[in-house]
Amino acid sequence: MPIATPEQYRQMIESAFQGRYAYPAINVSSIVTANAALKGFADRKSDGIIQVSTGAGAFVSGLNVKDQALGAISLADHIHRVAARYGVLIALHTDHCPPDSVQSFLNPLIDESEKRAAAGQPTLYNSHMVDASGLPLKDNLDLCVPIYERLARMGMMIEIEAGVVGGEEDGAAGSEDTPAEKLYTTPEDMVEVYRRMNAIDGTYLFAATFGNVHGAYKPGAVKLKPTILKTGQDAIKAKFGDAAKFYLVFHGGSGSAKSEIKETLGYGVVKMNVDTDCQYSFTRVIADHMYKNYDAVLKIDGEVGNKKKYDPRSYLKAGEESMAARVGEACDDLESSGKSLLG
Repeated sequence: MPIATPEQYRQMIESAFQGRYAYPAINVSSIVTANAALKGFADRKSDGIIQVSTGAGAFVSGLNVKDQALGAISLADHIHRVAARYGVLIALHTDHCPPDSVQSFLNPLIDESEKRAAAGQPTLYNSHMVDASGLPLKDNLDLCVPIYERLARMGMMIEIEAGVVGGEEDGAAGSEDTPAEKLYTTPEDMVEVYRRMNAIDGTYLFAATFGNVHGAYKPGAVKLKPTILKTGQDAIKAKFGDAAKFYLVFHGGSGSAKSEIKETLGYGVVKMNVDTDCQYSFTRVIADHMYKNYDAVLKIDGEVGNKKKYDPRSYLKAGEESMAARVGEACDDLESSGKSLLG
């Protein structure tokens, strides 16, 4: 099945909201990691979201080019072609575009989608994230709303964030020393987000923050308060009526306790980003390969090594397999396994 159509993507999101499950959103930075994500979703019969960051786009375009948009286009083209061989729905998304990269990264991707849509072809991506959470909320929304209007005309979605996710992820907003109060989105901010965004005829995703942090931390270091999400949903219902709702995003899902993940599903989380754990699962088996085959992968003391062991395919296959298993685990945790809309 090709990449999800706009209608299928909306159906995915609404089905997750109603069914109280969510989709893993897997960051990829190469053909191999993209294939791992596809395999992980297909093995669990789960629809899912694959996303590309600015840093990943620069990496994919090569060290001599480092063109974020070019790399993101190239990787999306690969996923469009290969996803057609898998029996699940995949949505393509870009992750954490900061305000200073809108012109160089996001606009070229939207330009490409507009060209494709005008020719009757599927858009390049299904949705884009604009991460202006480091700006005052008014400035954040003043930037995001016009982009959302442009995307909505093609049936595409936008993801925005209010409040800051701590830690660091490919240069995304937030840092190790983010003030604690900035890690929690207020009900007042949620009401304002709803007011501004719902003036547009479209569908959007909202990353409200509840103490979540990018990266890997020891148990107890991250203080999540999932009830903030429920408080925000209650606030918009009180202001705008019972039909009001947010499709919420959980950033920094790697390393989170399963009980906390489960709780957020009841508050409207339909997408959870999983990056750090996937990076580790990919690299861990490669490290194991190198340690176990040390003499084979190096030409030491005049020896020739073992070509079968230093052929990159030998360990990249292991990385793909391992990362796919971690994607499958995320599907289980978010309860999307076995629920592909394709049956």
